[in-house]
Amino acid sequence: MSADVKQQQYDAEQIQVLEGLDPVRKRPGMYIGTTGSRGLHHLVYEIVDNSVDEALAGFCETISVTIQNDNSIVVEDDGRGMPVNLHPKLKIPAVEVIHTVLHAGGKFGGGGYKVSGGLHGVGASVVNALSEVMEVEIKRNGKIYKQVYSRGKTLTPLTEIGESRKNGSKTMFKPDPEIFEEIYFDFETLEHRLREMAFLNKGVKITLKDEREGHKRAEVFHYEGGIREFVKHQNKNKEVIHPDIIYFELKKDDMHEVEVAMQYTDRYNELVLSYANNINTSEGGAHMIGFKSALTRVFNDYARRNKFLKENDEALSGEDVREGLTAIVSVKLINPQFEGQTKTKLGNSEIRGFVETTTNENLTAFLEENPSQARIILDKCLRAARAREAARKARELTRRKGVLDGLTLPGKLADCSEKDPALSEIFLVEGDSAGGSAKQGRDRKRQAILPLRGKILNVEKARLDKILNSDEIKNMITAFGCNIGEDFNLEKLRYHKIIIMTDADVDGAHIRTLLLTFFYRYMTPLIEGGYIYAAQPPLFQTKKGKEVYYTYSEREQEKLLAQLADKPGKASIQRYKGLGEMDYHQLWETTMDYNNRTLIQITLDNVTAADDIFTTLMGDRVPPRRKFIQENAKFVKNLDI
Repeated sequence: MSADVKQQQYDAEQIQVLEGLDPVRKRPGMYIGTTGSRGLHHLVYEIVDNSVDEALAGFCETISVTIQNDNSIVVEDDGRGMPVNLHPKLKIPAVEVIHTVLHAGGKFGGGGYKVSGGLHGVGASVVNALSEVMEVEIKRNGKIYKQVYSRGKTLTPLTEIGESRKNGSKTMFKPDPEIFEEIYFDFETLEHRLREMAFLNKGVKITLKDEREGHKRAEVFHYEGGIREFVKHQNKNKEVIHPDIIYFELKKDDMHEVEVAMQYTDRYNELVLSYANNINTSEGGAHMIGFKSALTRVFNDYARRNKFLKENDEALSGEDVREGLTAIVSVKLINPQFEGQTKTKLGNSEIRGFVETTTNENLTAFLEENPSQARIILDKCLRAARAREAARKARELTRRKGVLDGLTLPGKLADCSEKDPALSEIFLVEGDSAGGSAKQGRDRKRQAILPLRGKILNVEKARLDKILNSDEIKNMITAFGCNIGEDFNLEKLRYHKIIIMTDADVDGAHIRTLLLTFFYRYMTPLIEGGYIYAAQPPLFQTKKGKEVYYTYSEREQEKLLAQLADKPGKASIQRYKGLGEMDYHQLWETTMDYNNRTLIQITLDNVTAADDIFTTLMGDRVPPRRKFIQENAKFVKNLDI
């Protein structure tokens, strides 16, 4: 079919209307999740997704995203350009329908796009509804058209403003300060997502520019190797154990497509990421079930055939064959069925068999054709199996002693009397001294205290059998009640707020990082569900006359001193070096009191970025850590050493 005929098929007739736009401004959280930073950045992804859909359809090669000096965003592509002819039912330009009517777009009915990530067709209209101004320029049919919108309404008619031999769409929008808590786009946040999009769509060139004063920079993401380069990127600070990235892809009847790239490292944890039509399916789904089933079967079959496993040996588990694995599983399909509004789990049952069969055939072929690499990988899997058996025995031993099953709580735990987990919280407190103050000052009904002695084990460098020998980690697992790893059960969690309370110094930050590494690697649902928090103890106590003030940062302290400078008398200032310097009254008043305290909720916005940071900071390799510190030291002020 010629490009001209295809061009005609993406036209006003393909823009189907489902409902009006009014609800978006009333309940923006239903459409973008939150009016905080995450929702703000989601606006950019909605517009970029439309350009990527053009790339998936074979009509777009370059996409540029620019943060302008006033924190507005410009997204431009070289696709076909949005349709400008009149919509057959609404009798207004199709581009106006796309931007002013919810659930209107070329993604319904298969007429405009066969494979699309922006499944719900809410993108452009939602961004319009939540922007104080939005301008769209379209190059199409040899002409340039422009239309302006604001807060979901049309401000100007579609106007022809010039001529062009090129095609494409350009969208500028400025988020509405009436909706968003703060309008500031973070370059690194956009960088992670746009790099991911470029990996998933090989050959597409995506440029990100920041034109704000003091922040000017630009990055270009363009990967001809696609997800192979994605795996290479995720493994850049890890030791890979075999040279080749295993890669295969298959298209079937122009309906289904699967791409897999994988490579093993010397790590003890896995990073297996799945995508459906470019959407990160963090909860997995049918495609992940198919991939994991095939992976386990292929390695067991190969191990039996080649005598790695003897006749009576226990089979390798899924956990064994995924230890140290970095893998990307990307599927593209017509009419994806995502479970839940967040679109994090793929429900199409037919994709399971397709992925499973493809993985079976291609992975088996790789192992047969590369026996030396197969041996290295199998050795790793067998070591993982032995460690798993050791961990199982350690778990059984600790269970026989009443540990890990929640029947015998650790002696150091000062538990709360409340039995409803939703009303209960536990403080993980650095040191016995601060733990004593916290126990005295707490609300005994709702607040439990677990003192931690020193720095816990760095789980990034240890297998589960060693981790289960750590008393501090066993105490946490037992206190929480929900177990870890594959035995994790969120329903048994005894506290819905787990609060890390450490000193506001370098050692405190290190302990907090060690704890977060443990939670991320072995209790990931706690972070995903928003159950982990960091307490914010004050840095300074300032007394002037009878008044006592607490401040939590250098900047806040400077502002306070400036305010107090006009008042008579001299201020006495105490800088806290640790939690132990506060008596229990002060600790309650500043850090634990529900009405006065500040808690920072730990969230997981980007799995690939989190894996990269934990690998860099907590892994074995020194050069990447040194580079990270050198690049980020400029952001640290008044560091206490």
